[in-house]
Amino acid sequence: MSNKDKTLQTQPPSTPSGWIEIGRIVSVQGLKGELRVYPDSDFPERFEQPGKRWLLRSPTATPEPVELVSGRYLTGKGLFVVKLAGIDDRNQAEALRDCALLVPESDRPMLEEDEFHVLDLIDLQVFDQATGTLVGTVTDVIPAGNDLLEVKLDQPQGKSSTVLVPFVKAIVPVVDLEHRRIEITPPPGLIDSPADSSDADQ
Repeated sequence: MSNKDKTLQTQPPSTPSGWIEIGRIVSVQGLKGELRVYPDSDFPERFEQPGKRWLLRSPTATPEPVELVSGRYLTGKGLFVVKLAGIDDRNQAEALRDCALLVPESDRPMLEEDEFHVLDLIDLQVFDQATGTLVGTVTDVIPAGNDLLEVKLDQPQGKSSTVLVPFVKAIVPVVDLEHRRIEITPPPGLIDSPADSSDADQ
């Protein structure tokens, strides 16, 4: 249900305001200036479709426009190999190791119905649909078989201050971006700790 460029929680504090980090250059591929990029985006077109991207060389630098010439997914490695205009040999490529690739926050791909950008889900308040009770606030979205919403509890249960809520329609029937709220129908035990449940039975 969610698609991400990098979330606010994992976004490096050095990323300039108004930009999204979509990946980081981790190494060189071959001798002709190709670069290996670790993606922080669910959108492969960020690395495969030619066009303008921006390069951040250091936390204090200004993003520089660069042209993505081509890119391909490296099967089994979880990496993309990209070619940037003007980077034609291994020495030029090595100089870009650890640089971040950015896009403006306004550059967001269109989503299908019931799909959401991770950035839009962060800081939404989460309510129990049956009782109207505030459960907590979304702090992160964790990719898994089904995405998991990490929710910081409004009233922590025992030692746990957060809970992971499966981001599926049956448990999260309402995502209201306009009013900045999510409604959930949690199964027994998802929010309440076992200790709370046993206390309630006594």
